[in-house]
Amino acid sequence: MIAAVWLLLVRDGNVLLSRRRGTGYRDGWLSLVGGHLEDDESVYGGAAREAREEVGVTVRRREVEVVSVVHRLEGGSRVDFFAVCGRWTGEVSNAEPHKCAGLLWSPLDALPADVVPYMRAAIVNYRAGCWFTSRGWPDSFPNSLDHTAY
Repeated sequence: MIAAVWLLLVRDGNVLLSRRRGTGYRDGWLSLVGGHLEDDESVYGGAAREAREEVGVTVRRREVEVVSVVHRLEGGSRVDFFAVCGRWTGEVSNAEPHKCAGLLWSPLDALPADVVPYMRAAIVNYRAGCWFTSRGWPDSFPNSLDHTAY
């Protein structure tokens, strides 16, 4: 099973998004800061590493809160941890221009249409206080908040 961590870096009701480039997965789409966890790191350690590598900021463990988990079937079984962070040290910048075509701040309640779908679901869940969803499995709900069809 592949595990990843994604950061909702939040400032004044806006979340930081990055435009994927050269990754081979949904290039051109908007994503959160994050990526695969290394074998020797925790979710919090991975969040700190990804923040530093991708946008050049330092996040501390006490500033990171895991708020959502997505278990999805997409090229195998994957578990994605989503963490919110409202405080960091340093200025946000595109530290990986070969993987990111640009950064933008988007209102949490008005996301652009081209946010990677499972990340959109996690952001919607975070706003609604729903901590878990599954996607792609035969017994998954049709979307993150509509459980009536199950």
